[in-house]
Amino acid sequence: MNPELAAWSSYYTIMGSSAASLTGLMFIVITLVAGQERVVKNMRDGVETFSSPTVVHFCAALLVSAILAAPWHSLSSPGILLGIAGVGGLVYGSRVLLRMARRTTYRPEFEDWLWYAITPLVAYIAIFASAVFLFIDPVPALIALAASTIALIFMGIRNAWDVVTFIAVESSSEEKKPE
Repeated sequence: MNPELAAWSSYYTIMGSSAASLTGLMFIVITLVAGQERVVKNMRDGVETFSSPTVVHFCAALLVSAILAAPWHSLSSPGILLGIAGVGGLVYGSRVLLRMARRTTYRPEFEDWLWYAITPLVAYIAIFASAVFLFIDPVPALIALAASTIALIFMGIRNAWDVVTFIAVESSSEEKKPE
């Protein structure tokens, strides 16, 4: 195994396990609130705009962890894979940004733009840049990849909490409205 990557193997084992567990929890949460779709109008649009990206960010953290935990003999293969993952994240993040801009039923606030659009794009830019710098100077690139991975996980946790509390508040206020 590449010596630069060997030093990070425990870190990425923990990050990958966390990302996989949190992805599973998101599936459970969405299943539990699926019945609320009838109560909260336009919830499908909200799921596509806010919940699905959270799962994608957890999966991206899992992917980065899996790539960096593999027993590579050089940094070229993980660098290429991480570059592709970074570009994929940028494309997906841009789609989320456009979806947020087109929303009509709920106007995103500054916090929404920050946590659902800007921060993920910054993380994916860092993943792509780190993949490029992995060939030039691996140590800072690996540190930036670690920071990006933990950022994706923490932003996912924050966003999952935001979605769940929004659904809980909206569904209880919809249930109290007289028909």
